Amino acid sequence: MVILVFFVAHYYLSLFTQTFYLHRYAAHKMFTMNKFWEKFFYLFTYACQGSSFLSPRAYAVLHRMHHAYSDTELDPHSPHYSNNAFDMMWKTKEIYNGVLTRNVEVAERFEGNYPEWDAVDNFGSTVWSRVGWGAAYVLFYINFATAWWQYLLLPIHFLMGPIHGAIVNWGGHKYGYQNFDNHDRSKNTLAFDFLAFGELFQNNHHKLPMRVNFGVKWWEFDPTYVAIWTMDKVGIIKIKRKVVTPKRTAVAA
Repeated sequence: MVILVFFVAHYYLSLFTQTFYLHRYAAHKMFTMNKFWEKFFYLFTYACQGSSFLSPRAYAVLHRMHHAYSDTELDPHSPHYSNNAFDMMWKTKEIYNGVLTRNVEVAERFEGNYPEWDAVDNFGSTVWSRVGWGAAYVLFYINFATAWWQYLLLPIHFLMGPIHGAIVNWGGHKYGYQNFDNHDRSKNTLAFDFLAFGELFQNNHHKLPMRVNFGVKWWEFDPTYVAIWTMDKVGIIKIKRKVVTPKRTAVAA
């Protein structure tokens, strides 16, 4: 029971920091927060992602490229130019590492307006940090696992971030339905997106990239928006602007 609680907590906390901090804050700046909370969520993201920590700067740059080049050959993670999800994520890793180490030239329009903390980025990206977190997961399992099959969950812990990325980028651009014709292949994969905290409403998000609530239809539930709305009300963050949903939608055939 302890192992399953730990697994679910790691899965959803890592997912939350990815969609709340890396995606909606670092990449899009859909809301603002003061320096204390920015640093707090930076460290919180590092702790929750652990062995698969992603730099907010590098994530923001890649995600802005994804929007600009959606489902073209320049898209860092389009499933339509890869043989499988593993191939897509390996390509993404190579581009990410180039951006992280500043060894590839990035268009100026993709840079800036994201949180930066070089000490955390540099340490969180080292082998020591990644292996250290992996060792911590293994030790936790040694102490609390009650059946052999529970150890099969460990690889998911090690690669939690890439797994979330594969689910969202592969599924969100291949399977599901479209509310809008965005001139790309983005899809809404799940009507009730509790498995991805709103991230699988890709078609909605590509149409309305600054809309904080990724759900558009009344039955499209975005759990992360509830958390953002609550934090806005209590003053932790401030939503920058309200985005009005277009009255007419063009549904792709």
